[in-house]
Amino acid sequence: MPDPARDLTGYGLAPPDPRWPGGARLALSIVVNVEEGAELSLASGDERNETIPESGQLIQGAPDPCMESHFAYGARVGLWRVLGALDAHGAKATFSCCGRAVAHTPALAAAPAARGHEVSAHGWRWEMHAGMEEATERAAIARTVATLGAHAGARPVGWHTKSAPSVNTRRLLIEEGGFLYDSDCYDDDLPRLAPGTTRPHVILPYAFDTNDMRFRPGGGFNHAEDFSRYCIAAFDRLLQEGGRMMSVGLHLRTIGRPGRIAGLEQFLDHVARAGNAAWVARRMDIARHWLDRFA
Repeated sequence: MPDPARDLTGYGLAPPDPRWPGGARLALSIVVNVEEGAELSLASGDERNETIPESGQLIQGAPDPCMESHFAYGARVGLWRVLGALDAHGAKATFSCCGRAVAHTPALAAAPAARGHEVSAHGWRWEMHAGMEEATERAAIARTVATLGAHAGARPVGWHTKSAPSVNTRRLLIEEGGFLYDSDCYDDDLPRLAPGTTRPHVILPYAFDTNDMRFRPGGGFNHAEDFSRYCIAAFDRLLQEGGRMMSVGLHLRTIGRPGRIAGLEQFLDHVARAGNAAWVARRMDIARHWLDRFA
């Protein structure tokens, strides 16, 4: 049987009223994942090469310059294309940054921060934390915080692990003392307070469906319009329901491609037509609002 502490009930038919600012019916969070240079690579001194099939091949026992170049596109080109699309629509996003990516290429955090976007933490390397030794994970969190703070001008207050966190991740974030929220959750359309913590900590759900990761082979998105149509459908439904939060996930090396960026632009055009009914907010702002309302 599942652990009795596992909550499969949630808010049910009685969700709280978030009272989003300005009377908005929906809080929209755009998350740009920054992983370029943090992917696993023998050439970077890691134990193996990245296994995500950006190139459709897995190279073992030798450096993989092909895989590295797929990631490099996001830093060299995608960053600026995504920033341009966000700037053109006046949309502020959360750039979820791996520490090692920023340590190697500081502009990955400095440029978004200079434009008023949030820089949050996405781990040191782009790796799962499941099974990671506690001391190793604690050190990775500290190193990520220090690096992002040095290059973004402010320490991160949010965290998102690549896929699975460890059983200790949330506790370590709370013990670190400077985090307001984490996004290691995919089970709701509203935030919540983490239970049984020593201080208030917000869980901000993330989403893999309204996410450009579905452009990967077999993911269901082929054209820019596939992304925009799906995200617009989710946006319209949540706007109709009211009192919800929506997350849209982006990757510099993915949505930043010239044949895909229109999908983001089309979605942002649609959001703009909703006017004040949608609050486009950084995750740190959503977390602070939730703390003010419910902590």
